[in-house]
Amino acid sequence: MTSEIRLAFSHPSERAIATADDGPVDRISLRDHIVEVEIGAFQAERGTTQRICFNVVVEVQPIVGHIDDDVDRILSYDRVTEAIAAELAAERLNLLETLAGRIAERILLEPQALRVFVRIEKLDRGPGALGVEIVRSRSDSAETTQDASHERPHPRVVYLSNAAIHAPDLAGWIDQLEDEAAPLVLCVGLGDGPRPDVGHPLAQRRIDLLAIEQNGWVLAAKDPRCKVVATRTELDWAMKNGQVCIWAPSKIVLDAVDGPDNAVTDTVALTGWFAQEMDAIELLVIGAEAPALTNISVRNTPIGESVL
Repeated sequence: MTSEIRLAFSHPSERAIATADDGPVDRISLRDHIVEVEIGAFQAERGTTQRICFNVVVEVQPIVGHIDDDVDRILSYDRVTEAIAAELAAERLNLLETLAGRIAERILLEPQALRVFVRIEKLDRGPGALGVEIVRSRSDSAETTQDASHERPHPRVVYLSNAAIHAPDLAGWIDQLEDEAAPLVLCVGLGDGPRPDVGHPLAQRRIDLLAIEQNGWVLAAKDPRCKVVATRTELDWAMKNGQVCIWAPSKIVLDAVDGPDNAVTDTVALTGWFAQEMDAIELLVIGAEAPALTNISVRNTPIGESVL
């Protein structure tokens, strides 16, 4: 037990050695790599950065024969730091566990990598370091890659103005769009009623996003086929299973590393940003002026006309 406790708090390299198979392996390590990043599930961790420390050990297949001092024959340290940077840039995350898993998966895509130990610690959340450590092997990564290999569906994103939400044609539009091959994701704007004005940018952004979500529930109440969804995981599952979705924007917007350039109150532009994030096949705007997008087809339909 004493040995297990010591290993738990030692550098991952010691744990790698203690748990190694009988066969020979080489190891490369990254020690005390510190990055300032916004991460965390608590409200106090939003809108601010904190120091995160990375310690990574990668077990690699030994090179047979002479390496001839050729950097292309080895797993470079840069590939480890690049994996960290890439996952930090992908999206804002709440959990260190999620970040560690994604870094491990990316490293294990390297052909030389056999097993990886990733320890991540928050240095500014208390008097000591708070963190997680995981170990993943190539076999684990192969299963994950196979599960993730199914291509994400490309939806048709539809923005409904408030007039469109309350139009008598609403059910007919959904009928028409539901019959199309692409999954259907509906987006709405701010409701017509008043909302608090608090004079604080971050708090106001939250209030505005929640007001959009309230309007989404108004739409959901009008047609039982439409379900409000908030996360990318929920959206992926719903689209693959033929569910008509109404996008609740708070989580995806607040977790985005490169969020929308416009204010969230510009809800048509916000929907355009979301359509690009979802790699939509089309953005259809009903009852409002459509945004100009360069990489997605955009259509504008007045209320009272067919959407197809």
